[in-house]
Amino acid sequence: MFKRISLFLLTNILVVLTIGIITSVLGVRQYVTESGINYTALLVFSFIVGFTGAIISLLISRWSAKQLMGVRVLNPNDATLTAEERHLVQMVYRLCEKAGMKVMPEVGIYDSPEVNAFATGPSKNKSLVAVSSGLLQKMDDDAVEGVLAHEVAHIVNGDMVTMTLLQGIINTFVVFLSRLLAYAVSQFVREDIAWIVQFVTMIVLDILFSILGSLVVFAHSRHREFHADAGGAQLAGRNKMVHALRSLQQTVELVDTSDKQVAAFKISGGGAKMLRLFSTHPPLEDRIARLEKGM
Repeated sequence: MFKRISLFLLTNILVVLTIGIITSVLGVRQYVTESGINYTALLVFSFIVGFTGAIISLLISRWSAKQLMGVRVLNPNDATLTAEERHLVQMVYRLCEKAGMKVMPEVGIYDSPEVNAFATGPSKNKSLVAVSSGLLQKMDDDAVEGVLAHEVAHIVNGDMVTMTLLQGIINTFVVFLSRLLAYAVSQFVREDIAWIVQFVTMIVLDILFSILGSLVVFAHSRHREFHADAGGAQLAGRNKMVHALRSLQQTVELVDTSDKQVAAFKISGGGAKMLRLFSTHPPLEDRIARLEKGM
């Protein structure tokens, strides 16, 4: 759901900005020559920075999700687990075994009234499935199983790795264009402040272009949601998957309703057409229709 994408994008932007700032402060600008920009050198530099940022974001995705969301990982061998918590772990493990996974993901709960769940991690062998306390409170057992099957399908499909490759390409263009334009802008100011203008412009453009580039990631995410729904239907059964989505329709207003600006990104995928460009998920009615048609 939304958490998987938002945490990855936020981490990626911060990592790329950090790398960009460090390389600039240290004077790593071999792409700037006496005659101007060396485009080949800039492209190579952008590729290295772009994919380094995406890969680091992937590698720390599970850790950052735990820290930012306050996920409490459930140890299946912990005798103090409640019956509900033990049942949640067993349900995830059963779905993962059915999907052919050899190494079970970490299973966790984070305290929030929102109805949400997400899966993240750098690989199938190092993954995390987390659900909100609100989801467990508001959904029945069949709906929870459908949601979990959807998240397990994301892991099996390798969606985080695919997203990393896509983000690496986007980062490459972001770094390339921001530095090219920042250099161009610096040529119109006095030489003694040119470096400062170039540095500030680069940071601003890095952020702006990263936000624009996220539209491509959101579009890819919407496409992959249909595949995860289909995978979830195979694992839990089509009826449970449809039931889970219908349950989400009934409870979607509980997902971070206090933040109207963020609400447009959430699991419903609804809203105005322009806002849908920033949605990580297609409208629930479209997902239900696709499942009911057997697509």
